Amino acid sequence: MLNMRLAFNGESVASYNINNFRQELNMRNGAFSGSFQYKDFVFVTYSYYALRHLPHYVMMVVEIETQKDVNINVENLLETPASLNNQQHYFQSITNSHVNIPLLTSVAYTPTKKSKIAVSNTFLFEEGKNDQPQLMHRMNDTDMHAMSFEKNLKAGQKYSFALIGSLISSDQTKDPYNEAERMTIYAALEGKSRLLDRHLKEWEKLWESDIQIEGDAQAQQDVRSMLYHLYSFTRKNTALSPSPMGLSGLGYNGHVFWDTEIWMYPPMLLLHPEIAKSMIEYRFQRLDAACKKAALYGYDGAMYPWESADSGFEETPVNALTGAFEHHITGDVAIAAWQYYLVTGDKEWLKVKGWPILKATAEFWVSRVEKNDKGEYEIKNVVAADEWAENINNNAYTNGTAIRNLQYASKSASVLGIAAPEEWNLIASKIPISTMNNGVTREHDSYTDQNIKQADVNLLAYPLKIITDKEQITRDLNFYQTKVPHSDTPAMTQAIFSLLYSRLGDSDQAYHWFKDAYQPNLNPPFRVIAECKGGTNPYFATGAGGVLQAVMMGFGGLDIDEAGNINQVRSVLPKHWKKLTITGVGIDKKTFVRTQ
Repeated sequence: MLNMRLAFNGESVASYNINNFRQELNMRNGAFSGSFQYKDFVFVTYSYYALRHLPHYVMMVVEIETQKDVNINVENLLETPASLNNQQHYFQSITNSHVNIPLLTSVAYTPTKKSKIAVSNTFLFEEGKNDQPQLMHRMNDTDMHAMSFEKNLKAGQKYSFALIGSLISSDQTKDPYNEAERMTIYAALEGKSRLLDRHLKEWEKLWESDIQIEGDAQAQQDVRSMLYHLYSFTRKNTALSPSPMGLSGLGYNGHVFWDTEIWMYPPMLLLHPEIAKSMIEYRFQRLDAACKKAALYGYDGAMYPWESADSGFEETPVNALTGAFEHHITGDVAIAAWQYYLVTGDKEWLKVKGWPILKATAEFWVSRVEKNDKGEYEIKNVVAADEWAENINNNAYTNGTAIRNLQYASKSASVLGIAAPEEWNLIASKIPISTMNNGVTREHDSYTDQNIKQADVNLLAYPLKIITDKEQITRDLNFYQTKVPHSDTPAMTQAIFSLLYSRLGDSDQAYHWFKDAYQPNLNPPFRVIAECKGGTNPYFATGAGGVLQAVMMGFGGLDIDEAGNINQVRSVLPKHWKKLTITGVGIDKKTFVRTQ
């Protein structure tokens, strides 16, 4: 919405007439900047800010320095995407005794006409009202209109201006057209300096929770990049939850999977519980939809969809079996709810929101299990966490999430003084986790030695902590790490291998899998993570969440015990890392240090 055309002496800036073009992502300040030289006498720098304190705003600041007299022409082009309907365009100036605020506004409907979207832009000038450049407006066609100004600059003069826009829809307000213009007027009267000051202070608060690595500058930058992207994709007080690709693109249609609760949520829970609260609030607000889905499939309680969006109903394409059969997502949501209580100790939240989730999901598993002749409670006909295993029985990870779901629901009831059904713990104690003849934990009843898409059995050691024996953890690692193909598998698996090897004390293997978890997935020039090795579909926030857990819970040894305390368990650093410091952890914002 901040498309801009810049011209000098009537010639538009283009790739052929500029040089020394440079781009920079400042992760500390949340700024994306570009700079270039026009011919041999004009220097331009521009910076974009998605304002952290104002969730519906973006601002661009432009600075021009010329060594010769020059006329500049600046045009803001507001174009409506062709997929939208019934576009309307407006231009007006809000004028009174002390200000003149031009407003370039467009309104349109989404393809289904469910939502109305409004965008409104204005220039922010440093000159006073009477000295500001005169604005011109023109209509290009039915999809685009523009506002522009001219300015004559003298040799040696520096000139700066900003462009700010707001975007809001009927999903957030009943009157997006007027609200977008109100918000843009608000930003104009706040002014560039105040807006930037608030933005920078908000990023400073975020970076109070940080990961500092001494001895590996590249790993430090990469880990901070992962934190930056997760911080950018999430926000407190929203009741929204990130998709696998975050806000970076339309990958996975912006839907919410287990990628949130098992991969992105744990690092955010420790570093910014207030943001994690928004993620689990998203699930609480869709609990009723999950209950309706359970009823559709003949089950009790709540059955969360594999792919969730705004409604909370199943969004998985029909030809993907995951939508009907990948049931571990229900346990994943329950586990995240219990972890939020453990870290925050917020008993009121547990009573009002956590308990309803845990109770309804536990009821789902009670209706989902099938008792066999041996008195075990089996879970049949599921898609495993290893999604290449479809319509199989007793998947290790699915069974593990059911066990933990039932146990945590019982503990939640105890905390609140509620009598939980005795069958919850009884069933949990008799859900089978089996082994093969070689002593390795079996992924599912029909598993022999097939390749797997991603970690499944190994998740029983972390995060589920169902397998705690070091010899068993090692045995499972040695076996399953050979079953993950080098390509076409998502990035999270190797992060779990790294985490477990670090806790086992094997520094070399931990570092090997740490590197393998993301380095082959990086795309230039900003080292952004794709989903698979050699992939080109960044930014894979799920993979970032996995690697951050490898660093925090693996190398750093951070661990949440049954009482909710955040402690450090034994683990080892990569041999060349001198020191790992994790700041701003938990509600008390503690600092944890690990050295060689």
